[in-house]
Amino acid sequence: MSGEENGEKKKEKRAWTVLSRRDFIKGMGVGTVALSAGVAGLQGAGAATRESPAGEGGRMAVTLKVNGVRHRLQVEPRATLVDVLRDQLQLTGTKKACDRGECEACTVLLGGVTAYSCMILAVAAEGREITTIEGLSSGETLHPVQQAFIEQDAYQCGFCTPGQIMAAKALFDSILHPSREEARRALSGNLCRCGSYPRILEATLAAAKKVKGRG
Repeated sequence: MSGEENGEKKKEKRAWTVLSRRDFIKGMGVGTVALSAGVAGLQGAGAATRESPAGEGGRMAVTLKVNGVRHRLQVEPRATLVDVLRDQLQLTGTKKACDRGECEACTVLLGGVTAYSCMILAVAAEGREITTIEGLSSGETLHPVQQAFIEQDAYQCGFCTPGQIMAAKALFDSILHPSREEARRALSGNLCRCGSYPRILEATLAAAKKVKGRG
């Protein structure tokens, strides 16, 4: 191959390379614009969905019956029951710990059955009887379970105590004279970071005797 022919081929190769790069960059620009438009469209659709809940500021009117008292509230549709109890009703006896339904510190009674208030939307609890730890005592008189926990020294930091007491209360409501194994099973899901399980169990059994005496 002559030097002249070789030079011509190199020019063609350079021209092809430059053209390809320009086309590539141009294609990337068009693709980026299209992608941005698509993302903007999706974000716009999401924003419309988020702004759709009824009520001023995206809040909804809900009536919650807590410890026998009806409360008319404005809540966010995504608000959990534990947050509404603590932040809006100032019922801070219900504790918020794991916030994922694993420790049971936030246990309340919903229609007489134990429920994790961190896993329930406040709007879903409307029309149901809600009982918190504050609703167990009668004036200055503590519920037998509360009294037994004090007498048996069944707590240390006390963070899990309201959930433990609510679980015991539900147990007595369903089984008036529970056995040790039934009490152990009823409390099994409640985590105690201090490891006071033996005293918690003894307090529950002591409370069972008091409840039995009243029954």
